[in-house]
Amino acid sequence: MTLDSSLEVFDGRRRIHVRSICVGGDIDTRSLRKARSLSATPLTLQVGCGGFAIVFRYAAVVFFHVAPPEERAFLDELSPLIQRPATEPMIEEIELAISTHNREGIEGDTIFVPDFTLPVLQVVAEVLARSVVLERFEGRVGSTFEALQPMAASFGIGRLTRTHHRNLLKRLSDVLLDQQEMVGRVAVSDKPDALWDHPELERLYARLTEEFEIPDRFEAVESKLDLICRTIQTAVNLVQSRRSLRVEWYIVILIVFEIILSLYQMFVRGHWH
Repeated sequence: MTLDSSLEVFDGRRRIHVRSICVGGDIDTRSLRKARSLSATPLTLQVGCGGFAIVFRYAAVVFFHVAPPEERAFLDELSPLIQRPATEPMIEEIELAISTHNREGIEGDTIFVPDFTLPVLQVVAEVLARSVVLERFEGRVGSTFEALQPMAASFGIGRLTRTHHRNLLKRLSDVLLDQQEMVGRVAVSDKPDALWDHPELERLYARLTEEFEIPDRFEAVESKLDLICRTIQTAVNLVQSRRSLRVEWYIVILIVFEIILSLYQMFVRGHWH
């Protein structure tokens, strides 16, 4: 089934409610494409009575004019396809309205668009999906900073344990996974597929991207992830170097002990002789 991209939807409504949700780390969208997709790139599905959901593989779903019970039912159906589901999904809500004065962009809590055609919805969904996923990464980066503070304080007073080392390696693994997800999957520098067929929407996309500060937020999160990664690697090297130093001291002590033992044996033999 393919929806005519020039066909306006929502039965003549001029204002609808939009909810974007980040539900986890990844979504396997292949089975959904085979089911009831109205468009494959991005994956657009009809939900309930006249509503739509646009699903992105990086675990963001944007609902247009979908009632809460229908949204819950859709997410329940989607849950087996979600990898690393979020315990507390990130949610952003906004109104979408057709402009009456040829204005495009955000005013207050409303996004004004030229019409409610499918390409317009897809462009809006792309920006909202990236925004809510960036919010997820911003939260993860903040919690990582908080978790590293007491650990860093313990380094300052010389308390290095095996637990610290395991925690650091776990944090390093999480940060590397976040970097892979954000850089490799969200790809904020890529233009939405809808713009290739509808270049007239580039101004709308650029304005929304600027209003939601997508490039700046992406760069900030990427820089923080890189800083955390380098900090953890430095700490791991510190732990390992101190472990190596401890082992070297053990070796020195054993050598000294062996020398003392040899001297003692020589002294005892000399005394008896």
